[in-house]
Amino acid sequence: MKKMKYLEAKEFNNIKEIMYNSAEKYANEIAFVIKNKEAGEVQYTKITYKQMLEDINSFGTAMYSLGLKNRRVAVIGKNRYEWAIAHVSNLLGSIVSIPLDKDLQLEELENSLIRSKADAIVFDTKLIDLIEKIKQRNATSIKEYICMDKNENYQSVPDLTQKGKELIENGNNDFINNKIDENEMSVLLFTSGTTSQSKAVMLSQKNIASNVYALQCVEDLRQTDTNIAFLPFHHIFGSTCMILMLAIGLKTVFPDGLKYIKQNLKEYKVTVFVGVPVLTEAIYKAIVKEIEKQGKTKLINTAIKISNFLLKLHIDVRRKIFKQVLEALGGKLRLVISGGAPADPVALQGFNDLGVKTLQGYGLSETSPVIAAENYKYGKNGSVGFPMLNDTIEIVNKDEEGIGEIRVKGPNIMLGYYEMPELTQEVLKDGWFYTGDLGYFDKEGYLFITGRNKNLIVLKNGKKVFPEEIETLVNRLDLVNECMVFGMQDEKDKNDVTLSVKVVYDEQVIKEKYPEMNEEELQKKVWEQIKELNTTFPRYKHIQKLIVSHKELIKTTTKKVKRQEEMKLIMKNMEKK
Repeated sequence: MKKMKYLEAKEFNNIKEIMYNSAEKYANEIAFVIKNKEAGEVQYTKITYKQMLEDINSFGTAMYSLGLKNRRVAVIGKNRYEWAIAHVSNLLGSIVSIPLDKDLQLEELENSLIRSKADAIVFDTKLIDLIEKIKQRNATSIKEYICMDKNENYQSVPDLTQKGKELIENGNNDFINNKIDENEMSVLLFTSGTTSQSKAVMLSQKNIASNVYALQCVEDLRQTDTNIAFLPFHHIFGSTCMILMLAIGLKTVFPDGLKYIKQNLKEYKVTVFVGVPVLTEAIYKAIVKEIEKQGKTKLINTAIKISNFLLKLHIDVRRKIFKQVLEALGGKLRLVISGGAPADPVALQGFNDLGVKTLQGYGLSETSPVIAAENYKYGKNGSVGFPMLNDTIEIVNKDEEGIGEIRVKGPNIMLGYYEMPELTQEVLKDGWFYTGDLGYFDKEGYLFITGRNKNLIVLKNGKKVFPEEIETLVNRLDLVNECMVFGMQDEKDKNDVTLSVKVVYDEQVIKEKYPEMNEEELQKKVWEQIKELNTTFPRYKHIQKLIVSHKELIKTTTKKVKRQEEMKLIMKNMEKK
């Protein structure tokens, strides 16, 4: 077991302490950069830490004037400065913040607002049609509708911020003087989907602040860094990382969309980003394709071998050797943190080989969210690192291979599921949170995740198959953009399952490498590749059935596959046949 070394960080009890510390310590540093496009011209507005706190206090003061003190306010929209202001104002004003997914459909959004008992909603202009319908239906308890941009029909964040500023100038300090109870519910977060059966996690400011502190102790994030906010803020990984970046005093910029990743990395000279595996892997695949396109694959592989040999001698020349490759990513990228789901070890190692430190972490919404991570000093490819310094992790109910359910105890564990006491009692026992994930520790203390308990495929002979393990390998096939491995009921033996995979084609690869192939030939090609892959597995892990599609898998906004919905779609399509 390795003896851990930690970076120095100051621990705070709540978000208000973090924000005030940063506003004082980094007063004139840039907190956010806002990109505006008007009449074909691009302009950048730089918001300092001092101005950010003034905006938070002004907007919060106006919210109090609307009678929203101790109430509940939903925030919905893309990642942007006004989203951050609304959310942090809620936290500093003891207003329960309800971050909502901007991709929710009408019924789902309405249901979320009803279940959370939201009194107000701050929304992005692009969602105005949806908000109009919510307002007309009048099924929620929403009294205040606040648009993130100026709008003649609604109150807006800019107008309320100005109003709050004037109130403060006239001596109204109610919001500024608000005392935080760090142990009460501060964030109400819907974990996945928004049906009546979905879970709403209750988090306190102590939960989030403790996780921000733990992350600062292990990740080499610097005040001089530029971070790009890829992770959606409505997800706890995104919003906690937003607070983390503000605690460190670095600069955050906003992406224009997945299509513009490389452009944005160059434009802002991004040095760090936190992303989900699908994003990390997509960027790495783009690098590999560019290398192949230039016919430099052999040259780069040789250079990697040389640089890795020199690295063992404590000579690091990676960024010099691969300068041209890194220039495609803006030339400044130095750190990538991947979380939300297990990432392909090949992509992680690939980034590290090029000189971009790439780390993997593990957490859940219920744990605010990170409970384990590789860090600035220690990492092992394929693992999710060590438990955070204020968390204790145990593996329980182990099988013969030492794999069991992961449980965790620490200050970042949720208060419980909102209005679901029985479900809360199922996962919270004697201070331990039972994650539902399966994994194991190796001899050095590194944690490895093998899969999700509910995704585990158990064959008739008792053998267990972790679909995530096989999916990682199938996703590496050139024709495959993404896939889902599942157990389909065996046609002959209803008590057994057939190991199956649904594959989504990589349309770009088809266009570039197999333009002459018809559908039947493409499917045959994929099946040949999978059969070859089968030879690397024990027989019980062999994939026996293939389904192909040109349509991407159904996912959450953090790019996790909705397996149950996919299974329903697969069964529906099979019935049609």
